[in-house]
Amino acid sequence: MTLVEGGPDVAPDVAGSGPDGPEFTISWVPRVLVARAASTTDLVDIGQFFHRSSTLTMAFRDQEVTEPVDFKGKKVGVLPGGDRLEVTTAVAGAGLDVERDMQLVDLGAGVDPLLTGAVDVAEVTIHDTYARVLEATDRRTGKPYEVTDFHVINLDDEGTAMLQDAVFARASWLAGAGHEAIATAFLKAAALGWMYCRDHPSDCVASVVAAGERIGSGAGASPSPPSPSPSGSPDTRLDPGHETWAMNEVNPLIWPSPAGVGVMVPDEWEQTASVMLGAGALPAQPSDDAYRSDLMESALESLTDLDTKGGAFVKGTVEIEP
Repeated sequence: MTLVEGGPDVAPDVAGSGPDGPEFTISWVPRVLVARAASTTDLVDIGQFFHRSSTLTMAFRDQEVTEPVDFKGKKVGVLPGGDRLEVTTAVAGAGLDVERDMQLVDLGAGVDPLLTGAVDVAEVTIHDTYARVLEATDRRTGKPYEVTDFHVINLDDEGTAMLQDAVFARASWLAGAGHEAIATAFLKAAALGWMYCRDHPSDCVASVVAAGERIGSGAGASPSPPSPSPSGSPDTRLDPGHETWAMNEVNPLIWPSPAGVGVMVPDEWEQTASVMLGAGALPAQPSDDAYRSDLMESALESLTDLDTKGGAFVKGTVEIEP
């Protein structure tokens, strides 16, 4: 297979919806539901690997942002497109008007807007940008930032957490001869990969870091690594310490998977739809064909001798490295 470059400037729901686009697309669920409601995509969720949300918000303590209502009058850094919906729905639930009561700022791929004061509060993910903030050096002290320097809001506590990373495929492609079998094989491979990373996280970290060293070295590859950031922490291609943190935080977003890895839990789908409907992000309930579990379940049928649920999973302990 071919891995197609993604990144902050690529909207997966758009790139994956073209008739000549990739057969499989990784995206967060809310942005695809918005696109489906607008009739701009026929992407279907065929493998729901993340069962828990990774989204938090961070603000320096002097901003006194301890709950969404405190966003009033603030510059709020958010992720692109539909990936900001967990934040904006939390704000709406607190009785604030997203357009009038605050200024939304697109964060792009980094955390420097928070560290430099360009935004007062920032949307972050526990497995990536949360750690990047704490890996950075405070230019005032010359030391790494501490957890105690920030107020952190877990959007799961606010009731607006929604489903994130899933495997999508176009319904029109799935209808082609032999394509469901291809999708099932792809999902089986994905399941095997996530089970391996659950049981051998250090191997997966090493694999990802090694792959990262090849970024920008082949035809059609992505640009060279960015220059050192304003925070004073140079952005390397991939840092083993950061990826170790990421692996340790991603695994609990997947495991345990009581219905089997990648299989949709209807209550979680309903939670996502309910939050979006309540915030006005969707005009109506998603159609019944917006997701299907039969392909994922079929993929797992040949893996009955393996632990596809991870009921005994216990998260490891990893320290953030400056």
